[in-house]
Amino acid sequence: MAVDEIYKFEKEHMSKSIDALKRDFQTLRSGKVNISILDNIYVNYYGSSVALNQVASIMAVDAVTISVSPWEKKILKDIERAIAEANIGINPNNDGESIKLYFPPMTVEQRQESAKHAKAMGEKAKIAIRNIRKEANDKIKKLEKDKILSEDLTKKGESEVQKITDDFIKTVDELVKQKEAELLKV
Repeated sequence: MAVDEIYKFEKEHMSKSIDALKRDFQTLRSGKVNISILDNIYVNYYGSSVALNQVASIMAVDAVTISVSPWEKKILKDIERAIAEANIGINPNNDGESIKLYFPPMTVEQRQESAKHAKAMGEKAKIAIRNIRKEANDKIKKLEKDKILSEDLTKKGESEVQKITDDFIKTVDELVKQKEAELLKV
């Protein structure tokens, strides 16, 4: 395995960490409702645990309302129960046809709490990136141990791995800063 392949591996996996962070951010509530707040909700459907978006259509009706319309009316109660148990801070309103979720305007405390969650998600992404850095450095050290790389090339390789890592950590910091600004904006 060449050092360039290690860099490529590192960049690919660190990019996936950034993508995961962006997906995590979508589950945070900001001023306007986002249907992705329901992404991690699963419904009991014929004995299987199925993602909510696989058994119902989900729409943001306006800035504060989400409508969940099941494809089969008989699972309306199961969907209502799953949303209630998901503890997203909203009580589902079942009108017999669909479930409406009304999100009141966020308080300052809720916004600050969401900003804290964004920071924690950023830290999780940084940890993943650092783990990828460690893996890349281990591969480079193995090349040196196997006498494929000289000590100088090993140092140069580790330096490049660190540079790539720093760039991705900087990206995470920028994304967290942007998300915090979005969350705290009234």
